[in-house]
Amino acid sequence: MIWIAPAATRIDEPFVADERAMLEGFLDWHRGTLLHKCAGLTAAQLTERPLTPSNLSLLGLVRHLTDVERTWFRRRFASQPLPSLYSRPGQPDAAFDDVDPARAAEDLAVLTAEQDAARQATAGMPLDAVFVSPRWGPMSLRWAFVHMHGEYARHNGHADILRERIDGTVGT
Repeated sequence: MIWIAPAATRIDEPFVADERAMLEGFLDWHRGTLLHKCAGLTAAQLTERPLTPSNLSLLGLVRHLTDVERTWFRRRFASQPLPSLYSRPGQPDAAFDDVDPARAAEDLAVLTAEQDAARQATAGMPLDAVFVSPRWGPMSLRWAFVHMHGEYARHNGHADILRERIDGTVGT
């Protein structure tokens, strides 16, 4: 039996809300968009790299964003001592390079679990909460939300192109 990526539900962000609800709502919409771009494809299709000589694939984007979610929200802001799931010293692009159709279902499940864990880790934190980066100095949770919007928006643009090249599906 061939595994197919499950359908994903995207919930519209609130159109009138306070700052926190707006930031969380837009981020959840972007999170859902990536999963929507993967829905209905086989594990093999998710690992295709239709743009040569790029190492981009939909599954690579899923794995990369799993690490980014974990890094910003759980490792940095919630101070949870967790390792990166995919990137490693000496192989920072492992999320893209080591895609395997046999792990597609697991990788998508890990992303959604990491998204849920990120929501839980920051649920009670004020947007003014600060993480002090050794590289950049103080950074607010507000900045991390805006940064994640950019991460998802940029990579969802990649996902649009990849999906169209794989099976012709276009749209939001």
